[in-house]
Amino acid sequence: MATNTTSEAPSQTSGEAAASCTTAVPGKYGNVPITACNSYYNFNPEFAPAVAVCVLFGILTLAHMAEAYMFKKRYCWVLIMGAAWEAIGFGLHAAGAHDQQNAGYATAHNLLFLLSPLWINAFAYMTFARMVHYFLPESRVWKIKGASLAKCFVWADILAFIIQGVGGLMANPGNDSSTMKTGVDIYMGGIAVQEAFVLFFISLMVLFHRQSVSLETSIRVRERPWRPLLYALYGVLLAITVRIIFRLVEYSRGMQPSNPVPFHEAYAYALDAFPMMAAILILAVIHPGRYLVGPESEFPKKSRKERKAEKKAKKAEKQAAKAERKAGRHFAKVGELAYNESSDRGDSGSWDAYDMSEQNQARV
Repeated sequence: MATNTTSEAPSQTSGEAAASCTTAVPGKYGNVPITACNSYYNFNPEFAPAVAVCVLFGILTLAHMAEAYMFKKRYCWVLIMGAAWEAIGFGLHAAGAHDQQNAGYATAHNLLFLLSPLWINAFAYMTFARMVHYFLPESRVWKIKGASLAKCFVWADILAFIIQGVGGLMANPGNDSSTMKTGVDIYMGGIAVQEAFVLFFISLMVLFHRQSVSLETSIRVRERPWRPLLYALYGVLLAITVRIIFRLVEYSRGMQPSNPVPFHEAYAYALDAFPMMAAILILAVIHPGRYLVGPESEFPKKSRKERKAEKKAKKAEKQAAKAERKAGRHFAKVGELAYNESSDRGDSGSWDAYDMSEQNQARV
């Protein structure tokens, strides 16, 4: 779709280009050579492909909004955010294609395009955690409860989000070469962290898979089909991995003439946008709401009154434990004083008094 969206790679390194760049006179739609100081793109962005992809992501966003309402799955807002960011990002890219001197369009598209997959990744984590809670009798995999699994991996995704966000902002083509290089390094570190968590997460999915197969004969598992949704999540994480590998390859070779990837827009469509579109489509067809049904499919939520009562009970328990320790120290001190006084008088009952205090402390 965007195979003609190419740009000739610069004949010098990014550092040399930054040192010798000049401000070019913008042509049609603000287009300038990518080595110009006022260039915000590594290629000549095409309008039509950006509009088409924006529309497709927009349709998927609306579909997921409808399904979230239909299946009453509130946590689906996470996936909706990912799809919406993709749609908005490509809408801005289309606008930028006809206004290439607008740095805001270029920067916003770059950030939304780079960060939106993390929303999809987080949704996969949250869905699998609910599968563990719903399908497995003990609601845990590898001794990790479903609710804890969701919290741990969502926080891991947030960490990757922050790292990639900082790197993506610094790696914007409008910045100087030194800032861009630092940004690329930070971003690569962020996606490496993301992939490490993805691989560990897949290992937990395999454990879940094995446990579910072993429980296949039970009524609980037989009445709740888990395979389609698990296979869908495998597909989603595969798409995310393809996208991460693409970004690692793109940036690891640097902005050099020998590396054509950053200077051909078609690579970004084929190996980033389309895999994410496929992931969102898979989750629209095999929606978690079709398989995670009923109140048991969600993590139990305590009311405000219950949380307040639980907090009050814990506080009372701590105070009681503190009082017991204080009473124990008091008995020990009384016994010691009695022992010392009896020893001074040569009283043979001094040991008995001390022993009684020790026994009282032990009982406390």
